[in-house]
Amino acid sequence: MITHLLACLVLMPAVACHAGDDDSRWYRGNTHTHTLWSDGDAPPEHAVKWYVDNDYDFLVLSDHNVMQQGERWFAITPDGRLDPTKVDALETTFGPDWVETRQVDDATEMRLRTLAELKTRFEAKGDFLLIPGEEVTDRYRLAEVHINALNLERTIDPQHGDSVEETIQNNLDAIAAQGVETGRSVLAHLNHPNFRGSLGVENLANMKGERFFEVYNGHRSVDNEGASAKHSTETLWDLALTRRLRDGAGDGAILFGLATDDAHDHYERDAVSVPGRGWIMVRSNSLQADAIVDAMKRGDFYASSGVFLEDIVVADDTMKITIKADPGVTYTTEFIGIMGSDDPETTKPRVLASTTANPAVHRFSGDELYVRARVVSDRPHPKPYAKGDFEQAWVQPVTVQGQP
Repeated sequence: MITHLLACLVLMPAVACHAGDDDSRWYRGNTHTHTLWSDGDAPPEHAVKWYVDNDYDFLVLSDHNVMQQGERWFAITPDGRLDPTKVDALETTFGPDWVETRQVDDATEMRLRTLAELKTRFEAKGDFLLIPGEEVTDRYRLAEVHINALNLERTIDPQHGDSVEETIQNNLDAIAAQGVETGRSVLAHLNHPNFRGSLGVENLANMKGERFFEVYNGHRSVDNEGASAKHSTETLWDLALTRRLRDGAGDGAILFGLATDDAHDHYERDAVSVPGRGWIMVRSNSLQADAIVDAMKRGDFYASSGVFLEDIVVADDTMKITIKADPGVTYTTEFIGIMGSDDPETTKPRVLASTTANPAVHRFSGDELYVRARVVSDRPHPKPYAKGDFEQAWVQPVTVQGQP
């Protein structure tokens, strides 16, 4: 699958340069999913089983301000999130010994399974992995600041701050600090920036220490397209990249984009936030939490809402994208970026080249500040975020050495 490369001399790629003995492969995963441990509508085992059954390799259960640890009981009620039919279905699927209930006064409660129990039930070496995580959920005034923390050991409380920017940074710093303390590879990504118009270009541009955000979130209330927010999430990405790379905002590092489904609704096919709308594909040597996170930190992943790629190669002055094409489907690859010589006062990110060829190849002029790619198919998304959506993939940006 991985092309053998001879040199990576000119470019500073977001994707890794692979040597001939590289045995890495693509792993499919979702880093944003909710269960009854917070505001999802499903017991965690029901949610996890969907991803196992639909060929995902890893999953993060990212419940709000909680990890699936300790004893937690949930009321079974006819009109609540956990009704008797869901409990019956769990017994049918997992066996009566799996479901644990108790009576408290006049109420019946079911114990929610912990992450440790879920790992024992579902994990298989090399086939499926549950990565511990949490959606650290904070706010400053009316601005929602939600940050997913991957590969944690324990819950992180919201850190708060005296501004939106400080609130973001305080939480990023706390997540990074736990990684240092525990010796784990920990990653944080800023979620759905357009949710309730909460975040803007400067908030993404000024992040320090971490450089990940959701360019696509499958929850229908988050306004990816910028219908009510000032910019779409893709435009936010480009503008923040320009501020970071050209103007030195934040720590001046490249900003990577994820796709997630942010699933809360696990029993309906076409609800507000269902599983399967968006995910990431990570190129790693192994299906282990540290290895997956380390690959993401190298930028060796792409985001997808349905398009699969065979390979991404950045070398010899080119970006080459090989699409795993299905018969009868047309794929258009757009290479997007800005030039270092553009007027800083008037320049806007733009499509530098477009092609329906496969592989899609773009040769760098040497003047690009950055280049990223978007692959759009003409096949409609089977579970669209919005009417008229087509399956897509987003390739991470690369920079060219020597740019001012």
